[in-house]
Amino acid sequence: MRVVFMGTPAFAAAILDNLVQQHKVVAVYTRPDAVRGRGRRLAPSPVKEAALRYGIEVRTPRTLRAADVQCELAALEPDVICVAAYGAILPPEVLAIPTYGCLNVHASLLPRWRGAAPIERAVLAGDEATGVCIMRMEEGLDTGAYCVCRKADVANKSAGELTDELADLGSHALLTALVHVERGAADWKEQDETQATYASKIEKGELDLHPGDGAAVLVRKVRASSEAHPARAVVAGRAVTVRTLSEPGDEEGRRVAAGMEPGEVRFAARRLLLGASDGAVEVLSLKPDGKQEMDAKAFAAGIQGIKTGSTWEGLHG
Repeated sequence: MRVVFMGTPAFAAAILDNLVQQHKVVAVYTRPDAVRGRGRRLAPSPVKEAALRYGIEVRTPRTLRAADVQCELAALEPDVICVAAYGAILPPEVLAIPTYGCLNVHASLLPRWRGAAPIERAVLAGDEATGVCIMRMEEGLDTGAYCVCRKADVANKSAGELTDELADLGSHALLTALVHVERGAADWKEQDETQATYASKIEKGELDLHPGDGAAVLVRKVRASSEAHPARAVVAGRAVTVRTLSEPGDEEGRRVAAGMEPGEVRFAARRLLLGASDGAVEVLSLKPDGKQEMDAKAFAAGIQGIKTGSTWEGLHG
């Protein structure tokens, strides 16, 4: 099939990698180059980088609502437009262009978690499972019928780990859906509106850690965090990004954490624990501001040990 692909982040680039093996991708649409990474330099999206490796034409319009952009897209005569985390609205004029419509690789088990941050919201909500669905796009936000879904256990995975897993599942689900669509054999299922939930984008500071949070909430915040949205706190007077956090599940961990109060810091048996509203959590790795990532023992040694009475708090108190 003649495919136009639209996507931006690494999740979408992984899907494009598999798509080009079985279909003719005549053009790739992605968001314009932007300031990314620690260097704060202008950089192409992961999808643009992937497309250039394959020698595919890349287009980066700021909007798809412009008539000239729509004419250029229609001139490609796509059989189908495949979308994965593109980051821009497809207006009705674009939805009507391809012969077989527009298919979206959405990283949730629809109708749960429609919207911008389905993976992070599944982690934060403590969902046991999530997945990916191939959805037929329409004017509503992720409201279209779907034809192929793949399920994944959330377990103790981070949002990053789930993103990688769902990109792999999604790429294969898309290839399956394209075969069914081309043959006219796709089994479209309408979404149950009564079960719909919305995955709003992660706001700045939303994943900051606070002593008033429960232990499970703190762990989920860290698992949902990323470079763009870190899990931040002030521990023993040091501003840090917490990379890995868990609830102490072994006998020694429970013993060391016994009786901790919210906001208390305790370093014992080479374990760094933070008091939460309903118990304690154990910091396994963290990154102090201006330093490299390190384990709990190195952090404690770097500030001459955690003294009795040390506390922790949210980044802004």
